[in-house]
Amino acid sequence: MLTLFHHPFCPHSRFIRISLGEFGEDVKLVEERVWERRESFLTLNPAGTTPVLVEDSGLAIPGASVIAEYLNETRANNSQNHHFLGRDAASSVEIRRLLSWFNEKFFAEVSGPLLNERFYKRHLPLSAGGGAPDTDAMRAARSNIRYHLAYIGWLVSQRAYLAGEQLTFADLAAAAHLSTVDYLGDVPWNEDETAKTWYARVKSRPSFRPILLEVAAGMAPSATYADLDF
Repeated sequence: MLTLFHHPFCPHSRFIRISLGEFGEDVKLVEERVWERRESFLTLNPAGTTPVLVEDSGLAIPGASVIAEYLNETRANNSQNHHFLGRDAASSVEIRRLLSWFNEKFFAEVSGPLLNERFYKRHLPLSAGGGAPDTDAMRAARSNIRYHLAYIGWLVSQRAYLAGEQLTFADLAAAAHLSTVDYLGDVPWNEDETAKTWYARVKSRPSFRPILLEVAAGMAPSATYADLDF
């Protein structure tokens, strides 16, 4: 069985968990608190970030983008699913472009700052960056999400899914990041009905169900988080 070192509210980890669900892969989940800097985890991924996927053979695959590429290479041909990274060069470029958009740009501008200020700082000691949330950082992230949501809506108005006519890693990554922000109640769903409808379709997939069942101790999810008809 595959083993995934993850954190429940790491959006990159969620992306890989959802992807594994789409491929029908059973996985053993190991929660990793990266701020503890465990030596055995750093051996698997010297960068000290989640997620890290480990095969039964001991092969460690670190990082969301690397894991996605690995799953596409090793699982797509043997599954009932289409290729989540596209079947031709043009579609592959667009999927990878959007993967970068959400795993890097959206994370830097929205999900990363909001999770850090509203979630992680509550659990970190001061020496590791804990403390009071930075209200300016949260305000900027809440402003940034509006243009990202509008971009999602525009993409889906042109296509069935974000990168084309089929569900791909682009949709799974975007939905994973949005799910963490939605847990916090910081997604202005009333601003873009097209984006909201797309997200409702993705979060209704069986691969998403385990994510929506998770609740952080001392922090209840928003009313829309697990509601499939929000």
